[in-house]
Amino acid sequence: MRIDILTLFPEVFPGPLGESIIGRAAARNLAEVNAIDLRRFTHDARGTVDDKPYGGGPGMLMKVEPLVEAVEAIRRPGTVVILTSPRGERFNQRLAAELALESHLVMIAGHYEGVDERAIELLADREVSLGDFVLTSGNLAAMVMADAIIRLLPGVLGHDESSVDESHSAGLLEYPQYTRPPEFRGLRVPEVLLSGDHGRVAEWRRSQSERLTRERRPDLWEQYLQTTEIELK
Repeated sequence: MRIDILTLFPEVFPGPLGESIIGRAAARNLAEVNAIDLRRFTHDARGTVDDKPYGGGPGMLMKVEPLVEAVEAIRRPGTVVILTSPRGERFNQRLAAELALESHLVMIAGHYEGVDERAIELLADREVSLGDFVLTSGNLAAMVMADAIIRLLPGVLGHDESSVDESHSAGLLEYPQYTRPPEFRGLRVPEVLLSGDHGRVAEWRRSQSERLTRERRPDLWEQYLQTTEIELK
């Protein structure tokens, strides 16, 4: 997979994407992340990428011309263009898995008060938001999304099943996990995990995932119940 990130601040990359699992994935050519300076696609000495909004209002908007020229320069057949935007669809594990099937993603890291709507109409296949909050720029959002997507690629994690058996992958939060020692400051590992009975362990983990989801994320729990009902039908 190749991910090109169009940004006004290419110097902040690769940042966390150059470390740990994601950094090793890049070193092994499982994924490629490029930060592309949007100012390369301007045509004035100042490298102007923003201007005042028509109709008035606070702040500045990202101009349409540099964005369109940048995407047209790097787009290829099958490219999916994503704009980081607080008004976009919510990014989640399902969307990360969907995007992990693509071969080329272009992420536009939004900035200022927003983006000229014509650029969105001409370029964006999807507008995506991390959540109901606003960041100073889309750089962090692009990093987070790239991390979540790349770790799902085959061969990136030490065990590919690790990306399946974790929070949100099955619509539930992940169950509690333990490692040695079996007891620490009076807190013991649940006996079922020491039993060696894989059937009981699986049943315990499922029940714990359901309990945690029900208690902590009632919104996910309702979605899970609806999905389960549909599958049973």
